[in-house]
Amino acid sequence: MSEHHDAPKAHASHALHEELPTKGPHDPKEINPKMASDIAYWSKEFGVTGDQLHQAIHAHGTHVEKVRAALHPHKTS
Repeated sequence: MSEHHDAPKAHASHALHEELPTKGPHDPKEINPKMASDIAYWSKEFGVTGDQLHQAIHAHGTHVEKVRAALHPHKTS
């Protein structure tokens, strides 16, 4: 009988899941509202909830600067 245990390799995929929230957006100029990672990133970046971000995207589009201006009208780039 040979011993082939691949269990240690199974843990390698967990590291990928841990890195996901710390990655930047898929596009620094556009927010993809269908990507949970984009919503998480931009919500944190703008200091708003995911629902607030979705509302701003619905009203102003997906361009980062337009959403930023809508969420923070007193700040200019």
